[in-house]
Amino acid sequence: YGQSDIWKVAINEDGSFGTPENLGVTINTEGKESFPIITNENELYFATDGHPGLGGLDIFMSRMNADGSFKAPINIGAPANSPQDDFAYLIDTKTRKGFLTSNRDGGKGYDDIYKFLETRKLVCEQVLSGIVTDLETGEILANTKVTLFDDKFNTIKEVFSDDKGFYTFEVECGKSYYIRAEKELYETKELKVTIPTSNGKTDFPIQLEKKVKPVTVGDDLAKAFGIKIIYFDLDKWNIRPDAALELEKILDVMKQYPTMKIDVRSHTDSRQTHKYNEKLSDRRAKSTMAWLVTNGVDASRLIGKGYGETLLVNKCADGVKCSEEEHQANRRSEFIITEL
Repeated sequence: YGQSDIWKVAINEDGSFGTPENLGVTINTEGKESFPIITNENELYFATDGHPGLGGLDIFMSRMNADGSFKAPINIGAPANSPQDDFAYLIDTKTRKGFLTSNRDGGKGYDDIYKFLETRKLVCEQVLSGIVTDLETGEILANTKVTLFDDKFNTIKEVFSDDKGFYTFEVECGKSYYIRAEKELYETKELKVTIPTSNGKTDFPIQLEKKVKPVTVGDDLAKAFGIKIIYFDLDKWNIRPDAALELEKILDVMKQYPTMKIDVRSHTDSRQTHKYNEKLSDRRAKSTMAWLVTNGVDASRLIGKGYGETLLVNKCADGVKCSEEEHQANRRSEFIITEL
């Protein structure tokens, strides 16, 4: 791109080098780019006379992105830079002490080495983070989708809270953002946050309120709250891991409605005899109820029955050829509200 450019090269496991790659027009200009170093904080420092500066060679810094590209470089300014040539910048990221070379006025010779102490971060850095919890119970809400928007509601980044309910974003000082938190069975929440103008961390906890849906006696709890059907493996009545995740949602709804009672209705596919399927479905109903009781639901709020293959949801009756997926659709549980 110019008189001298900065390139990068991969070091292979055997110590050999890959093919050099030019850092492109974000870094390189028609002028001279030289003396590159990159810190353990992914900051590239280099000298250039091609980017606007104070005169001669100036020292610039560019942050490396996660994908290996670089942000627009920033002039580190005076007193590190001068109207003369300033280059060969080196800094210890722990002590913030470093060295640079310059031919500025007042030196001992043509090019002199200077030492310095960085008293403030060149770029103001802020971390926006917090914990997502249930508004009423304070329960930690893992796997909550948290989206960061700029002040014009353009999406910047999406993350999911971890098993401790924690989320985090790197943000810019002095700017305003919007945060949206979304989780099944909870009301979506949007909040505005303004970041301080100094380096540091901004703690921003989020509390979500559970959705309260109008339900009536006779409704299928799973359908009313968009909960996936509880499926069983062929000839089995144990609770599968994927089914346990959905039963936890049933559990949450029953906590929202402490007087609600439900009828657990279990169904099988048409394979095996009617009598066998009736017994199998009854075991599945009892297994489902036992899981709910073990996890905190009072047994008096539950009744259950197996219906065998009497209420198929598709064409897959005795003698009809069907796929495994079609048969599985019939191996299900329903949760009918009997009392509120």
